[in-house]
Amino acid sequence: MSKPWQIVVLTVLFAALSFTDSSAAASPSEHRYNVGDRVPLFVNKVGPLNNPSETYYFYDLPFCRPDPVIWKKESFGEVLNGDRLTNALYELKFREEKSRETLCQKKLKVDEVSKFRTAVHDDFYFQMYYDDLPLWGFIGKLEESEIFGEKGPKYYLFKHVQFDVLYNGDRVVEIQAFSDPNHAVDITEDVEIDVTFTYSVIWNESSTKFENRMDKYTRASLVPIHRKIHWFSFINSIVIIVLLMGLLALLFMRRLKNDMKKCANGDEEEDKEVGWKYIHGDVFRCPPNLSFFCAVLGTGTQLLTQVFILFLLASFGALYPYNRGALLTSLVLIYSITSAVAGYTAASFHNQFAEAGWEWSVRLAGILYLGPLFVTVSFLNTVAISYGATAALPFGTIIVVLLVCSLVGIPLLALGGVIGYRFRSEFQAPCATKRYPREIPPLSWYRKTPCQMFVAGILSFSAIVLELHHLYASVWGYKIFTLPGILFITFVILIVLTSMMSVGLTYIQLSVEDYEWWWRSVLCGGSTAIFMFGYCIYFYARSNMNSFMQLSFFIGYNACMCYAFFLILGTISFCASLMFVRHIYHAVKSE
Repeated sequence: MSKPWQIVVLTVLFAALSFTDSSAAASPSEHRYNVGDRVPLFVNKVGPLNNPSETYYFYDLPFCRPDPVIWKKESFGEVLNGDRLTNALYELKFREEKSRETLCQKKLKVDEVSKFRTAVHDDFYFQMYYDDLPLWGFIGKLEESEIFGEKGPKYYLFKHVQFDVLYNGDRVVEIQAFSDPNHAVDITEDVEIDVTFTYSVIWNESSTKFENRMDKYTRASLVPIHRKIHWFSFINSIVIIVLLMGLLALLFMRRLKNDMKKCANGDEEEDKEVGWKYIHGDVFRCPPNLSFFCAVLGTGTQLLTQVFILFLLASFGALYPYNRGALLTSLVLIYSITSAVAGYTAASFHNQFAEAGWEWSVRLAGILYLGPLFVTVSFLNTVAISYGATAALPFGTIIVVLLVCSLVGIPLLALGGVIGYRFRSEFQAPCATKRYPREIPPLSWYRKTPCQMFVAGILSFSAIVLELHHLYASVWGYKIFTLPGILFITFVILIVLTSMMSVGLTYIQLSVEDYEWWWRSVLCGGSTAIFMFGYCIYFYARSNMNSFMQLSFFIGYNACMCYAFFLILGTISFCASLMFVRHIYHAVKSE
C-alpha cells in the first residue's frame, strides 16, 4: 500500500517543480544594457494605501498617457494577482540623466480635477515596474490649513517625479521614485487647471550585485523590532510545545502505563477502573457519514501536500517577493496536480471499510474545498467588476482556470481514486468490532465536543498567533514576509501541537467510555482554524481598511484560507489519534 502512495507523491512533486520552473528568478545573463539603451518601464496600477485589494488601472486617473496605450502581455499569475501593466511616456534610458524633463502639458477639466482630489483624499499611490523592479510613489498630499479664518483641507497634486536609479556595471540593481512636494498644484477647487507634468532621472553606481537586487525588498520589512518579534514568536511556540509535552508525559502517559499494568494483572476489580478497555468492541466502528469523512481526509491530505510543496519551492528560490504571479500560479497548478492525492486518500480509506461507494467519496473530495472556493471567488469577482478594479478576472482567465481544473484536476482526481481502489486493503483493527454498538454514558459538559474544541484550538492558536500576525500583515499590507524558514518551523510546531492535543483529548474521551472519537478528533484538530478566522476579524477591526470591496476580499479569502487549515489540521489530528488508538489496543491485545 505504501508503494502506490509514494508513486503518487513523487509524481505530484516532479510535476509541480516542472510547472513552476517558469516562474523562477530571471537568468543572470539577462537584463544587460549599454549606455543609452532603453530600459523597459511599465505603469501598473493605482489604489488607496489602506485598501491593498482595491486597485485600479493606472490610466483610470487622468495621467499623461501615450498614444496608443499598449498592454503588456502578462502571465497567468500576473492576471490573477491583479497586475495590469501598460506602456508609459517616461523614458529612462540606461545611465542617461534627465532634469525637469517635460512629460506632457495637460489642461485638467473639472471632472478630472475631482478624480485627482478624490484620489488624494483616499491616499492613493501608484506602482510601476522598471526592469522588473517595483517602485511606488504617492499621487498627492492633503494638508489641513487655516488661512484668513477659513478652515478645511487643501489638496495638492504632485506634478514632478524624481527617479533615483542605481546600477552595477551594465545592470540595474535598484530604483526609487520620489514625488516632490515642492512641485505640487492646488486642486482643492473645482476649476480647470493647466498642469505641466515633469520628471528627473539620477543615476549612481552601486556595489550591489544583480543577483542580490531583491534583498532591498527583503530588508524593507525586517527592522530590528520585527526580527525580535519573529524570534519571540518562535521561542513562544517552543515553550508551549515543551510544556504540553511535559503535561502529556506526566498526566496521560503515566496514567496510561498504570492502565496497561492493571490490564496485564487480570484483576477484575482493577479492570473496572480502565474505562477505555470496555469499549474495545466499538472503538474501531466505522464512522458515520463515511463518504464525507473520507472526503475530508482526502482534501486535507491534498492541501497538506500542497503546503509542503510550496515550502519546498520557496526553499529553492522559485517564490520570492515581487516575483509577479509566481505564488498564485503555483497555487492553481499544484492544487490541480495534487488532486491525485485527494482521490487516492479518499478511495483507499473508504475501501478499508466498504468496497462500494468509493466513487462518491472521490467526488466529494473534488468539491469539498473547490466548491466553496469557487462560490467565494465568483462573488468577489462580481464585487471587483462593479468597482472596476484590477482584481476582476478577465473572461479568458476564468476559462483558463476552468480548463486547468477540468483537463488536469478532474482526470488526476479520478486516477488517484482508481489507484486507491486497485490497491485497497481491509482496515487493520487490533480488536474485533461488535455487532451492536454499546451505549455511551452521559457526559459532563466539559467532556463534550464544543469544550474540547475550545481547549484544543486555543492552545494551538496561542503558539502561532504572533507569526500569524506577520502573515496577515504580509498578505493584507505592504510588509514582505521573507522568513519562510521560520514560517515552516512554525507550521511544523503547529502540526506537533495539534497531534499532541488530539492524542490527549482522545485518551480522555475513551476513558469515559465514549468511542465516537473519529469525527471529534477532526473537529478538535481543525478548531485552531476557527480561532485563526476570529483573529482575522480582530486584525481587520484594528486596521485602517474601510471599503466594502476590501472587506469582502479580506473576509472571503481569509475564510477560504482558514477553511483550508481546518481540513489540514483536522486530517492531521485524526491520523495522530488513529495511531494512538491502534497502539494502546494493540498493546492490550498483546498482553
